[in-house]
Amino acid sequence: MHLSTIEKRNYLIGFVFIIFMVASATLLNDMEIILPEIGALTAGTWIYQNGGWINQPTKIFLAPSGTAIIGFVINQFSITYAEKVLLGLLFMLILLRLLHSNLAPSFATGLLPIIINATHWSFIVAILLFTSFLMIGVFLQGRYKGTTPSDPIKNEHMVVFTIMAIIWVTAVWFFGFSQMAAIPPVMVVFFEVLQKSDYSWQLAIKHFVALVGAATIGVLIHMVFASWLLSAAISLPLVFLLLQLLKIKLPAAFAFPLLALVLPSSMFHMLPITAIIASTFFLGTIVLLKKFVAPYRVSSETND
Repeated sequence: MHLSTIEKRNYLIGFVFIIFMVASATLLNDMEIILPEIGALTAGTWIYQNGGWINQPTKIFLAPSGTAIIGFVINQFSITYAEKVLLGLLFMLILLRLLHSNLAPSFATGLLPIIINATHWSFIVAILLFTSFLMIGVFLQGRYKGTTPSDPIKNEHMVVFTIMAIIWVTAVWFFGFSQMAAIPPVMVVFFEVLQKSDYSWQLAIKHFVALVGAATIGVLIHMVFASWLLSAAISLPLVFLLLQLLKIKLPAAFAFPLLALVLPSSMFHMLPITAIIASTFFLGTIVLLKKFVAPYRVSSETND
């Protein structure tokens, strides 16, 4: 895809912002300051300027911060990992519904404290600071003024998302891979496309390649370079090139290289495989739902 001068500038600003976050974590030697979904939010708001994400700038701060606090609090409960994930997702859906927001990356910021077992308040301070910076950036750009409000989350989408999450978490727990219960970038894409009227196999395959490719890039680069800063500085441009080759804009892909930096060792090496399985399950299911269930529902409504 050809990039205009403005797009190049936005990419550079977004890249510098993400590197600043990783550099801050490196300087303070605090892994909990690395927030993978800030990469996705930066791409969607500053770089791609997704109309549905930037329409109400204050919610760029409120929704991810709110879900992060939910995930942080739930992580303190003495329940199993899978139960934390399911309970967290339920409360996140409720919060997004109350805020009238469909900002999908909010799920990822809420799941992160559970995945990395966040216990320090630096995590909350970091999410509040970086989401407020993103919100201010959107206000300064001013592009939100020309966008139209997104539709609120529909009940049917909440039900489908909840059912799919329960099936996934139950399945990985049953087979003894409960650490695979939360794959934020995949769930973010799933929630995004769930709200679209159509989703083709061709686009699903591109999304699959992008997500799995980004996860693989993140793991391989971090295996070679132990440094958080160096890993991020190398892997993020590679993800950008991958998306350019696929000719798609997928903010969630930028979260995977950062996720690789903060995952526990038991999950790190499994990340590409987990991305393959989770992407196949969630994206494949949504294609089938859009292909067979949606047309049937429209036909039934027409006949009524």
